[in-house]
Amino acid sequence: MQHIETDILVIGAGSGGLSVAAGAVQMGARVVLLEAADMGGDCLNHGCVPSKALIAAAKLAQARRKGGAMGVAPVEPDVDYAAVMDHVAGVIAGIAPHDSQERFEGLGCTVIRAFGRFVGPNEVVAGDTRIKARRIVISTGSRPFVPPIEGLDNVPYLSNETLFENREKPRHLMIIGGGPIGMEMAQAHRRLGCEVTVIEGAKALGRDDPEAARVVLDALRYEGVMIEEGAKVARVSGTAGNITVEAEDGRGFTGSHLLVAVGRKPSVDGLDLDKAGIEASRAGITVDAGLRSTNRKVYAIGDAAGGLQFTHVAGYHAGIVIRSAVLGLPARATDAHIPRATYTDPELAQVGLTEAEARSEYGDKLEIARFDMAENDRARAMRATNGFAKAMVVKGKPVGATLVGEGAGELAALWSMAIANGTKMSGISAMVAPYPTLSEMNKRVAGAYFSPRLFDNDFVKRVVRFVQKWLP
Repeated sequence: MQHIETDILVIGAGSGGLSVAAGAVQMGARVVLLEAADMGGDCLNHGCVPSKALIAAAKLAQARRKGGAMGVAPVEPDVDYAAVMDHVAGVIAGIAPHDSQERFEGLGCTVIRAFGRFVGPNEVVAGDTRIKARRIVISTGSRPFVPPIEGLDNVPYLSNETLFENREKPRHLMIIGGGPIGMEMAQAHRRLGCEVTVIEGAKALGRDDPEAARVVLDALRYEGVMIEEGAKVARVSGTAGNITVEAEDGRGFTGSHLLVAVGRKPSVDGLDLDKAGIEASRAGITVDAGLRSTNRKVYAIGDAAGGLQFTHVAGYHAGIVIRSAVLGLPARATDAHIPRATYTDPELAQVGLTEAEARSEYGDKLEIARFDMAENDRARAMRATNGFAKAMVVKGKPVGATLVGEGAGELAALWSMAIANGTKMSGISAMVAPYPTLSEMNKRVAGAYFSPRLFDNDFVKRVVRFVQKWLP
C-alpha cells in the first residue's frame, strides 16, 4: 500500500471541496483530493448546472407563447426534448474542464479517484493508498432522500441524479415534493410541453414567505401545473409509462413518469467516522461555528455539515476553512446573510430572516419596508410586473429580505452584502442604480423605509418651513 503525508486532505470534489483544494494548493499547502465519482460533484453533474440549463430552454419555449402583449404573434413551440437534454449535457461538458482532475493536478494537487474511509484520527485509506494529513476536510455533499413509500422500490422513478439522463419526453410527469427542486422542474417540464402534477404532503414552497410563495404558485397554476397540497403519499404502483400515486386521503394520480424530490440527505455513510472520533446525526456531521467536527483536525463543509444545502454555502464554507486550516486564522461561519433562490418564473429569493421569523425574534422592534415590482419601470417595459421586494429592518439595519419576481435571485445579492457587513438602510438608499433596471427595486425598498420618516413627519415639515423662511 502506498503511503502519503500531506497538509490538507479533501474528501469530495464537489463545489466546496474543489474550492478548498484550489485555494490551499495555490497558497503553498500540500493537498490530496479524493473523489470516487464525478469531478464537480452533484452541482455540476446532477443539480444546479443541468437544472438551470433546462430552465433556460423552457423559458425560451415559453417566450414564444407570450409575445402577443408586445405585438409578436404567439406560437406553440416545437420542443425536441432529447435535443433539450443534449443542450443540458453540452452545458455540463463546457464547465467540466474547470473542475477536472487534469486541472487540479496542474495546480499541484494529488488527485486520487477512490472512496475514502477513516482508519484513525488523521488517516484515511482510499483504494491502495493510505493518507496521513495535518487537516482533513469532508466535502462529500448529499444525495436524494428516497422516502419509505410503499411500492416505490418496484416502480421506475426519477431523481435529480437520473432526470437529466432521460431523453424521453414525459407525457405526464408526476413530482412527489413541492419544494424548490420540485417546483422548478414542474414549471420547466410544463413549459416543454408535458402535463405536470406536483404532489405535496404539506404546503408547496412551505419554507418560504407565504405571500411570496403564493405569487409563484399562482403563476405555475396559471401555466397549467397541477399542484396538489396536503396530499401525503401512501403508496405507489404501476409500470413504466403508467404509474399511480395514491395519497393517504384517498386522492389518486396517474402519469407516465415519476420524479421524487422530497429533499436530500448528507453523503457521510461508509466514511467510518467513528474511527476518527467524528460525531454525526441524520442531519450530517456535527460541527462548531468554525466548521470543525468533534475531531479538531477534521472539518466538514457544505451539505455534509448538516446545514443549508446550497452550492454557494459550500463555497462560503470553503473560505472559512482556508482561513482556519491553511492560514491558521480565526474564522466562524454564520447563516445570517446566506441567500437562497428558487429559479421559477417569477423567481423567489430569501436572504436572512423571513417576516415571520423576524417578528418572532424582534417583535415590535421590527419594521417592514416594501416596494412592488409593478412600480419598477424596467419591469413594466418587460411586462414582468408580478412580484415585490420587502426588507425586514431592525434599528435601521436589514436582518432579512424577501424578493419575488423577475431577477429576484440577482437582486438578493445586495441584501446579502448589506447584512454581512452591517450596512444600514441609509447605505442602500445612498447607492445609485442605472435607470431603468430591476436593481432600482432595492433602492426603492430603502426609500420606502425612509419615506414615512421624511414625508409623514410633522417635525420635519416644521424644520423645512423654518429653513425656507430664512434661507437667503
